[in-house]
Amino acid sequence: MAKSNKEVTSAKAATAASKVLRDPKASPAAKSAAASALTQRPNKKK
Repeated sequence: MAKSNKEVTSAKAATAASKVLRDPKASPAAKSAAASALTQRPNKKK
């Protein structure tokens, strides 16, 4: 299934994903899911 360009992770979910990535005890699967969620965030506007 093709990925839609309209898929965007909410700011709240992105914050949670960031915390998972910084957690040294997080499992590799959790880190992979968190990284996937963050790649769906739009770039910050300057």
